[in-house]
Amino acid sequence: MNEITLKTSKRVELVDITAKVKEAVRKSGLEQGLCYIYVPHTTGAVTINESADPDVALDIADQLNELAPPGKSYKHREGNADSHIKSSVIGNTAEVFVEDGRLKLGTWQGIFFCEFDGPRTRKFWLKVGEL
Repeated sequence: MNEITLKTSKRVELVDITAKVKEAVRKSGLEQGLCYIYVPHTTGAVTINESADPDVALDIADQLNELAPPGKSYKHREGNADSHIKSSVIGNTAEVFVEDGRLKLGTWQGIFFCEFDGPRTRKFWLKVGEL
């Protein structure tokens, strides 16, 4: 298993981690199998979506803020209930097939770490293996 650390810079943002994941797959030497990505944070998530246009990530973040706005009078006392809600909506895992030693992503797809309670130093775990 690989642990990858990253620093986020905003309270809510989607950070493209595709290059980091590709490098881990390359280093693994796996030719055929699966790359499993897991985020061990309750206010972070991972998703696969369009990475060709950075406005897509901004639009996703904006809409999640509308769905669960910060500052609303939530019951959770830490002040980050909106972050927990956003994380639950997106989810903390993603899987991508590995074929010929490379991630099998669609033409426009990228992998994003979703920060909902930043800025922070975060981590995600990768497991690359045969099916």
